[in-house]
Amino acid sequence: MKKLAFLIAGLTVALYATILSADPEAEQAAFKAYFHSKFPDVDKADFVNGVYALDKKRREQWVELEEFPPYEIAIDEGEALFNNTRFADGKSYGHCFGTGQHLRKKYPYFDSEKARVVTMELAINDCREKHGTKPLKYKIGDLAKISAYLSYHSRGDVIDVIVSGPAAIQAYNAGKEYYYTKRGQLNFACVDCHVSSAGKRLRTEILSPSLGHVSHFPVYRLKWGSIGTLHRRFSGCNSQVRAKAQPGQSEDYRNLEFFLSYLSNDLEFNGPGVRR
Repeated sequence: MKKLAFLIAGLTVALYATILSADPEAEQAAFKAYFHSKFPDVDKADFVNGVYALDKKRREQWVELEEFPPYEIAIDEGEALFNNTRFADGKSYGHCFGTGQHLRKKYPYFDSEKARVVTMELAINDCREKHGTKPLKYKIGDLAKISAYLSYHSRGDVIDVIVSGPAAIQAYNAGKEYYYTKRGQLNFACVDCHVSSAGKRLRTEILSPSLGHVSHFPVYRLKWGSIGTLHRRFSGCNSQVRAKAQPGQSEDYRNLEFFLSYLSNDLEFNGPGVRR
């Protein structure tokens, strides 16, 4: 145990040193190596399951939930919204996204023409506005349901985010800065809970590792009693450390999603998920 503790401590130092190097490829390798060494009994592909890859009892409960998952209704409603919605000009989501199959794997990406990160949820509302229709709320409701439907039909596809070119690297670094910056009255950064303290208990909860975090969204949380997007979860984390939550699809949140998605490259999408 002491040897493992020393190894993890050494890897933590190496991880932070590499993060400062501003080399996305090296950062990704160090990030993965840290978690693979911290949790040597967890299969690499299983990190998409969060705390359920770490705790046997919680995994058993989760497996039972997945037999009749509470997000199934959201998938069905999302399918109806995707296929039946007609915009002000008579067009549909299909005019922007085709059938919607295997769509999730395209996002997030850096749009060099508009110089911004584009997430799937942003693209959904961009489609609506392009065809003269008001955007949906980003964190909850119909957009989360459409996202659940599209994510379900991308299960098994591999995360493959590309960070190429100065502007994309700048967005990636902005996401990284947000991830490592302490905020709120509790003075916490994302890294404090989901890297150095991953696997530890905070009251009754186990802190999940960041590796694979983006893979299973949108998520039906038992705490919410509904399905919500990744940016809803970002906002919840901000609120928990008593920091001001940002609007869904803010630049900071999109850059953060870009950063975290790149670090989870090669893992599979398995959303929507169910969490406590």
